[in-house]
Amino acid sequence: MTCSRTIVSTSTFIVTAYCPCKKCCGPQACGITASGKPVTANGSLFVAADRSIPFGTKIKVPGYADGKAVPVLDRGGAIKGNRLDVYFPTHQAALNWGRQTLTVEIER
Repeated sequence: MTCSRTIVSTSTFIVTAYCPCKKCCGPQACGITASGKPVTANGSLFVAADRSIPFGTKIKVPGYADGKAVPVLDRGGAIKGNRLDVYFPTHQAALNWGRQTLTVEIER
């Protein structure tokens, strides 16, 4: 019998919000994440992270997704180091979130 164990680490990130609009995602925005999944994947609850965090890694961001860990499904040109983007379906919801410095949990 094999047991799997989730290892959780915490780190402080600058977390900004984005939506699928052309202003947030550029003129070629088409509703597909860098992982190839549509923005509707996982109930439209996911994060964009630096390449050092693999696709599928679960991250718990305080105040997002009702406190549940969500997968990394996207990347972004400005996401380097300790920066994350959380996805929202509308531009207004993304603006309401804004930018926050938060301690997040990363499940590996």
